[in-house]
Amino acid sequence: MAAQILPYRGCAPKMTGRGRSAAGTKSRPGSPRLGGGHFRLTFGTAFGSVRSLRTSQLPAFATNLLEVLKNLRVVLFSCAAAFSVLAHAQTATLSKQPRPLDALRKAADPQLQARLDRVVRGLDLEPMVVTGRLALALVDLSTPGKPRLAMLNGHRMMYAASLPKIAILLGAMVEAELGRLPLNEQTLGAMTKMIRYSSNADATRVLHWVGGERLIAILQSPRFHFYDANGNGGLWVGKAYGSEPAFRRDPVAHLSHGATAYQVARFYTMLENDTLLSHRLNALMKETLSKPGIRHKFVKGLEDRPGARIYRKSGTWRDYHADSALVEYGHYRYVLVGIAQHRDGGKWLVKLATPLHDLVVPRGSVVAQR
Repeated sequence: MAAQILPYRGCAPKMTGRGRSAAGTKSRPGSPRLGGGHFRLTFGTAFGSVRSLRTSQLPAFATNLLEVLKNLRVVLFSCAAAFSVLAHAQTATLSKQPRPLDALRKAADPQLQARLDRVVRGLDLEPMVVTGRLALALVDLSTPGKPRLAMLNGHRMMYAASLPKIAILLGAMVEAELGRLPLNEQTLGAMTKMIRYSSNADATRVLHWVGGERLIAILQSPRFHFYDANGNGGLWVGKAYGSEPAFRRDPVAHLSHGATAYQVARFYTMLENDTLLSHRLNALMKETLSKPGIRHKFVKGLEDRPGARIYRKSGTWRDYHADSALVEYGHYRYVLVGIAQHRDGGKWLVKLATPLHDLVVPRGSVVAQR
């Protein structure tokens, strides 16, 4: 079930009955003595009695106490209202415009799929697909409103190293959208270093600004649905990029940093279609993903096709290699995702880049180099 952010219902428990709260806990025993009797004071009785008791019937200290309670009552209700408005805004932000998880799946193209299969067989990588050590996704976005999708192990949850830092970038932009995270030289600089140069220190810094559990809620929200706990998983960040332990591993594969090729492809598809966030924030995300600072994997492979504009995030850890890119080449647009578990996985991604580019962009097409 997708995580939900529930509205905050108030700043203090309501007291009911004989000194009990709504949760069933007893109020503190003892109360001031007034004129030989007992005056039992709880939040509920105090707030109710503020209107009914005549201050002339009470000693001076009790009159002052009731005045304090009057003011406290106003503050508490204002606090509850403020929290409720904030929680409602967060819930509305994460639930508006739900994107069906299978919307892109309907774009599966048999012809593109057959051509992808041939490329993989031609590079002798079919055994790696069969054994689950290679996952690929290719989305042709060249014709607006008519995407074409081809995948191999696209719904397989795999360890993706630094690639899921794109999820942290999304979380930061959502918090900026809510006015909870300023976009300034410091924050945008940290996001840029996290993406372009894969800085672990900056990834941890931005994750802490967003909050780990908050990010998971964003990823699972109906608005984005980038992780499906009841299905195949998806984008997941359950650990900072440092020595600290995982705060929550994903429910499907128990990974700290995981992804499926399909969900990463959805991310870039929504970004290119300008439907991920607002136009301004989408543009900021694309700028952050541009100008790759590490030239390996897909970026290295696409050097044979000069003129391509690449927005990407890769990941490497031991035998795990991942890369993801939104590529613009003239009027052609496509998304390419690869996740591998093999010591030679990075080399596979280099070899795959050019032939998969050619599945979308006809050979001989040339664009002006920037």
